[in-house]
Amino acid sequence: MKAVIQRVTHASVTIEGSVFAKIANGLLVLIGMEDADTDEDIEWLSNKIVNLRIFDDENNVPNKSVKEINGDILLVSQFTLLASTKKGNRPSYIKASKPHVAIPLYEIMIAQLQIDLGKYIYTGMFGADMKVQLLNDGPITIVIDTKNKE
Repeated sequence: MKAVIQRVTHASVTIEGSVFAKIANGLLVLIGMEDADTDEDIEWLSNKIVNLRIFDDENNVPNKSVKEINGDILLVSQFTLLASTKKGNRPSYIKASKPHVAIPLYEIMIAQLQIDLGKYIYTGMFGADMKVQLLNDGPITIVIDTKNKE
C-alpha cells in the first residue's frame, strides 16, 4: 500500500461537475492498493496517518497530529501510485490491485481510519474520474509505502 499524505488548509473532490467531498484543515491522503496488502498494513498505515506530527503547535513547530487538532481526512483511491516506469515511457500498473481486491481494501482502510481518528472520513469515489483540488499547507507532503516501513 502506498500513500501520499498532504497537509492541507482545504481539499475537495469533484465528480461530474459536483463537489462530492470537501474538508477544511486536515490531510488529503491519496492511496494505492496492491494484492499483497494485508490487514496489518492497513492498521499500521492508518495509525501512522492519524498520528503523524505535522501540524504546528503553539510555537509554530510541527508537533501535533491531525487527531490532536481535530482535523479532517479526505481519502482518495489512486492506483497510479503503484505505477512502474522501469521500461519505456508508458507507465505499467500491473502491481495495482484490480477493483475486486482494491475496493474491499479501500473500504477497510476507511473504517480503520474512522476508528483511529474517531470521526467520519471523507472520501472520493472509487474508480470515478475525480477532480481533486487542494491547498497544500507548508507545503508538507509525506510518502509512505507499507512495504518499506522507514
